[in-house]
Amino acid sequence: MHPFRAQLRVRAAANPRRIVLPEAGDPRVQDAALELHGDGLAAPVLVGSPGTRAAALARRPALELVAWVDPEDDLDLFAGALLERRSHRGMTLEQAREYVRDPVMRAALMVGMGMVDGSVAGAAHATGDVLRAAFWCVGTAPGISTVSSAFYMAFDDLLGEGPGVLSYADGAVVPEPDTRQLAEIAVAAARARRRIVGDEPRVAFLSYSTRGSAGGASVERVRGAVEMFREWLPDTPVDGEIQVDAALLPAVAARKAPGSPLDGRANVLVFPDLNAGNIGYKLTERLAGAAAVGPVLQGLSSPCNDLSRGCSATDVVEVACITALSSAG
Repeated sequence: MHPFRAQLRVRAAANPRRIVLPEAGDPRVQDAALELHGDGLAAPVLVGSPGTRAAALARRPALELVAWVDPEDDLDLFAGALLERRSHRGMTLEQAREYVRDPVMRAALMVGMGMVDGSVAGAAHATGDVLRAAFWCVGTAPGISTVSSAFYMAFDDLLGEGPGVLSYADGAVVPEPDTRQLAEIAVAAARARRRIVGDEPRVAFLSYSTRGSAGGASVERVRGAVEMFREWLPDTPVDGEIQVDAALLPAVAARKAPGSPLDGRANVLVFPDLNAGNIGYKLTERLAGAAAVGPVLQGLSSPCNDLSRGCSATDVVEVACITALSSAG
């Protein structure tokens, strides 16, 4: 196992958090809940009807040891909490009561109400469902208006220096970020890096240009985002606009970006748009053999993370550990 992935477990176990898993009928989620509970990585909370619970216990009797929530319970309490958040959008009490019967919405609302530390969903639901619940029930972090994502790319050998991890943002959520959104994506990625990887972020705003070698609207947008980032996180090393080779290779940085505070050793790569970010992480995954952990949502006031519908039980465990670590900061 890659050291980063192993350390996720070690660090999560050091301070176990309550993580709600709303897709209790999915065998992968059930197996993940048992691993989280059994290894002391987190205190999982499964959301499911009595029928779902009975079927799960028939398959995995040890799930009796895990906390369960029936989405039909306390409808008025949860509906009132959702209505308080959404009445300005015209939601009625009856609509709220129907929404909170949905396990994903119930789980996000439990996060928003402080009953649990985070949620993990998406094994059996579309990303849009998970995002909607997070927007409605949790909202964005103070000073941030953009919810985005990061992939944590785990390399067995990163540029000849052994195992390493790079953060790629944003590869899953914001198609064409404007200047402020791009800066907010970078701020969220830097803060998440500290919590999830545990080292200090070194942020590169990527472009086809390095320090004025080319022009264009995209380059200007990146430059503006870098200036905003420097105002908001003045003590975090950052450079941009910068090409990816100058961001990652000291020898290239010495030629293309002499005096760069990154010195060719960036660990957070901020892509100019979703096309670049998504293509970049998939190329890295397929050609370099890096493991892509994520996408991990960032910019929320409390963590609500999404899964791929093709995920494994191990993926659920790792995202739950990341969610636990994200809730600690």
